[in-house]
Amino acid sequence: MRNYIYILILFILLSFPNIVEGQVNKPHKGRADGYKGIWFSLGQFSEHGDKYSGGLGTYTANHNPIAIYAPEVDKTFFVYGGTTQEDEKHLLIMLSYYDHKEGVVPKPVIVYDKLGVDDPHDNASLAIDDEGHIWVFVSGRNVTRLGSIHKSRKPYEIDTFDEVYVGDMTYPQPWWVPGKGFVHMFTRYTGGRELYWSTSEDGESWNPEKKLASMGGHYQLSGMHEGKLVTSFVYLKGDNADTRTNLYVLQSDDMGETWKTMGGATVQTPLTDIQNEALVKDYDAEGKLVYMNDLNFDKNGNPVILAIVSNHYQPGPNGDPREWQIIRWENGAWNISKVTTSTHNYDVGSLYINGNYWEILAPTEAGPQVHGTGGEVALWISKDDGKTWKKKRNLTKNSPRNHAYVRRPLNAHKAFYAFWADGHANELSKSKLYFTNKKGNKVWELPYDMEDDFAKPKQLR
Repeated sequence: MRNYIYILILFILLSFPNIVEGQVNKPHKGRADGYKGIWFSLGQFSEHGDKYSGGLGTYTANHNPIAIYAPEVDKTFFVYGGTTQEDEKHLLIMLSYYDHKEGVVPKPVIVYDKLGVDDPHDNASLAIDDEGHIWVFVSGRNVTRLGSIHKSRKPYEIDTFDEVYVGDMTYPQPWWVPGKGFVHMFTRYTGGRELYWSTSEDGESWNPEKKLASMGGHYQLSGMHEGKLVTSFVYLKGDNADTRTNLYVLQSDDMGETWKTMGGATVQTPLTDIQNEALVKDYDAEGKLVYMNDLNFDKNGNPVILAIVSNHYQPGPNGDPREWQIIRWENGAWNISKVTTSTHNYDVGSLYINGNYWEILAPTEAGPQVHGTGGEVALWISKDDGKTWKKKRNLTKNSPRNHAYVRRPLNAHKAFYAFWADGHANELSKSKLYFTNKKGNKVWELPYDMEDDFAKPKQLR
């Protein structure tokens, strides 16, 4: 009998990591006293360091969107993975906004405390409905940690949230379609990382999920343009993240009722054959790995994908050349062009399209931790629909820590055009948060410590 009691106690401690030595750690609530990003190490080391690590408050590219500009209130709302103090690895799902009229940010709100978790795979995504309610989709991790959905009680206000749904979802990508509701693209670990979608008119009651792709494992990046949903995804051999290859694209203009290739051919889901109609390029045949960064739409509403194509999953010279590529649908065919090269597979950046003028904001330049995640941020431009590129300027230089995961807000405002975090790639460090304007000639640092309820971000250049 005593053995059974010991086993029960052990089970409780493992299941509820906030219970330690008989004390229950109360979850953090309310407002934080500044903008402190989460630091994380994957712990998969090789000759040139960890596979990825550092300031990952805006991680991953598969959490999308994480920032949205709302013209109704002239604010850019954003979520990030935060923590409470510099040397703490304790993930908090944080939400805030930049007030464009006043030029200030409030103390960030703690929407959800991931007690016992330090992993930014559990970061959140963001949505805003027709009435202005803010929705925070918190990622889970397999069935070990379920995901959750939180809705603001008042439109365009971030003080109070209600948890309206808990379920099995990872890498949430919620898209609000005016007048129709949500279509949510997400991942479940069923037979590997498999892709699903579900719809909801109100965000609280969800229709049964449907499976999109089941070829062993996938990472997905989706986007919405005038009611048309496009998703791009890669294939993981045996669900091994280090084998991500190939590129597939599907579209739907009826909330996922039917899925088609960009050429218009209807496909049956879930996709189970590696060689199928959605295949854009067989990178596997070339021995290449594909790391998707962003998906945007050109002036004709066609999808454009930004990705890093690599020769090896580990950091260091063996993976070179790591090539930034633009993969775009144009004149009924897929076209690929090169932008530049990078020093790391996870040097994630964002793609902006304004007519014929295209921009990339990304940590393409080597940072202080040369072989680590991220680097120095640069602005690249193209004036011929992404066919040729040149670097216009460096946004950061002589930084003490690498900048990583430069993310694009939905409906981005020119004064809050990209959002990212920094962190030392080789050792635990503080992580600060930044944003830039459309020209890329100014960078602001969000206040790391705050005494007052509101503060102006510090302009660095």
